[in-house]
Amino acid sequence: MKSLSDKLYSVDSIVQLEQIAIKQFSIPAYELMKRAGEAVFNVIKMHYPERKNILVLCGSGNNAGDGYVVASLAKRAGFDVTVVSIIPPETLNNEALLAYKDWLSLSKNSQPDLTLLDGADIIIDALLGTGLSRNVSHQYETWIKAVNTAAKPVIAVDIPSGLLADTGVISGHAIKADKTVCFIGLKQGMYTAQAKDVCGQIILDSLALPAQIYEQVACSAHLLNAINYSLLPIRKASSHKGCFGHVLLVGGNDSMPGALILAATAALRAGAGLLTIITIAKHLTAISTAVPEAMIKTCEIDSVATLFDAPFINSVTHVAIGMGLGQDDWSLAMLQNCLQLQKPILLDADALNLFAKHKLIIRSPVVITPHPGEAARLLNGTEIFASIDIQQNRFDAIKKLHALVNTVESCVVLKGSGTLLFDGQVMKVCNLGSAAMATPGMGDVLSGICIALMAQHIKITDAVELAVCLHAAAADYIAKDKTRGLLASDVV
Repeated sequence: MKSLSDKLYSVDSIVQLEQIAIKQFSIPAYELMKRAGEAVFNVIKMHYPERKNILVLCGSGNNAGDGYVVASLAKRAGFDVTVVSIIPPETLNNEALLAYKDWLSLSKNSQPDLTLLDGADIIIDALLGTGLSRNVSHQYETWIKAVNTAAKPVIAVDIPSGLLADTGVISGHAIKADKTVCFIGLKQGMYTAQAKDVCGQIILDSLALPAQIYEQVACSAHLLNAINYSLLPIRKASSHKGCFGHVLLVGGNDSMPGALILAATAALRAGAGLLTIITIAKHLTAISTAVPEAMIKTCEIDSVATLFDAPFINSVTHVAIGMGLGQDDWSLAMLQNCLQLQKPILLDADALNLFAKHKLIIRSPVVITPHPGEAARLLNGTEIFASIDIQQNRFDAIKKLHALVNTVESCVVLKGSGTLLFDGQVMKVCNLGSAAMATPGMGDVLSGICIALMAQHIKITDAVELAVCLHAAAADYIAKDKTRGLLASDVV
């Protein structure tokens, strides 16, 4: 079902969809389980046709039942199938028990023995499904570690065992799958936090559920797989630079001119019409040399108020502050004056740290772009957070961040693997980018792109989506399959 490819669901929503299929559309639960097993078996035949020795690892619940269906299908097709159950299979319930009994009519389980991994051509992970909510137990941990060191292709049933479906957090240990066959709908946690380390290629199978079922349950987030160029207005031939905003960038404190240079060049490349930079005097030469297209104003702490009273301020349409800003008195004065302009503003880096520390107020449309550490500092005023807490539930964290800065128009970008975007209504997850972007200055580039797009008469939420996707796609284009060697300036 192609329309499902950009929809992400919580575990509760998947359960709702499944129950609607069973109760309203009279699709038996065991029929859904058989369809799930068939979906996995089809992936084996399509992607691993020469691998005839299959080891199926079953745990508890319906995930195990799916595994037994796979085993039965493969056995009937002439494959050499070995099934190991981590728990006594007689304790399974309902459809999972039926699947186990069907398997018993063809063969029987083998005793749990890690050496069975040696003879397998391919491993089917049906240990733990989407219902996992705590760290994996020792018996599962042992098998998960052994599978991960076995150097054999692994297909995960619905989700890699040990990965939390709602958050993307690895619960102690998780299977590292080559392919994950996901049923009914894509799980929201499979595209953020630690998920990309373990999911491999994700293959969605809707189990042939009617489209009417999906109309009854809203998805929890939308997946961004590509740049939506339709959000980018076409420029008229008669356009001039005054049509595309006047962006003010503020930052570049002592020893940090590079952050502003990256943001400024990114903003200009992304189409800002006019660009003015405010920084300290010692960086004038470096920045003007690197970005000759920009106008530059310099000031020290005693002349901040005078600068913001200058006539040029009236022509500014959008503000971005924080890139190399620092956290001294000059930095705070700059941020306070920028907020008083009450123009659409983007806060990044040290602007976020100052905002958190001094409990400042925002009254204009705003975008904030924290990484997990900055997000933790922002939320410490309401709850005790550390960056690790943010990563434990990125979806929950970004909602709290939005509530913190909620204005007439506001959008939060929570950076990281599977960057999240939230405007108070719609959650989006960016599926572009890679570990190659884990390098200094990437956030500065994103800020420059985003504020430039905002200045070009693009709705804030659309500008943010475009910026995040353009930023990540450009990085992917340069880095290709490499995870090292990419510079922020390469993305510009």
